Amino acid sequence: MKLNLTRPLAFFDLETTGTNISSDRIVEISIIKIMPDNSKEIFTKLVNPTIPIPKEVSEIHGIYDKDVVTAPSFEYIAQEVYDFIEGCDMAGYNSNRFDVPLLSEEFLRINDKYDISNRKFVDVQTIFHKMEPRTLVAAYKYYCGKDLTDAHSAEADTMATFEVLEAQLDKYSELENDVDFLADFSKGNRRLADFAGRIIFNKEDEEAFNFGKHKDRTVRDVFSKEPSYYAWMMNADFPKYTKMVITKVWKSMKK
Repeated sequence: MKLNLTRPLAFFDLETTGTNISSDRIVEISIIKIMPDNSKEIFTKLVNPTIPIPKEVSEIHGIYDKDVVTAPSFEYIAQEVYDFIEGCDMAGYNSNRFDVPLLSEEFLRINDKYDISNRKFVDVQTIFHKMEPRTLVAAYKYYCGKDLTDAHSAEADTMATFEVLEAQLDKYSELENDVDFLADFSKGNRRLADFAGRIIFNKEDEEAFNFGKHKDRTVRDVFSKEPSYYAWMMNADFPKYTKMVITKVWKSMKK
């Protein structure tokens, strides 16, 4: 089933130096932009992360320090990436939990004008896990009947993710061929205030903590009673987007 799009949908995948959203960096980015007429545009680039790629990570995705030594750092391609996804909703595999937050961090290290929050996010893994819990390799075999022979290549994984979503729409009649529906279906049980899931919105639409000793308490309540908690978070290893969210709450309390 072809995707029913009213605006472009950008499937993307990141290969990185690791899995820490706050401190790890992109080493390869691939984006396949599906237009409303179902034509495709592809953007794939190696990226110099400016930090060493751990050997055990390189052995997974096949990208070593020597492969990116002459590649541009993300700072030099950020505008190009941002322009390529301008006006697009976004999709990926485990993207809501990893790729979207990490891409947001890379953008925010450069300039907060690179805001990717005001768009829909479709996570094919979430759909897959709700329907048939598996890995991407198994999903590709299950839905598309093909082996993913080049797994952990960003472009191969991205193309496979796109094909899996189309196959999911063919298989499950309860899925609507609509990005708004798919983005909503991709969400977890809680509505996130930040990409990393540290802060959520409660039933009263207030920012609340989703971790630690203050889990489920509102950010405003915690900061009013324990202002040092704000300072601790700002100095700790939290993603920049998380810090931006709590800072907005902090500043609103000072008005």
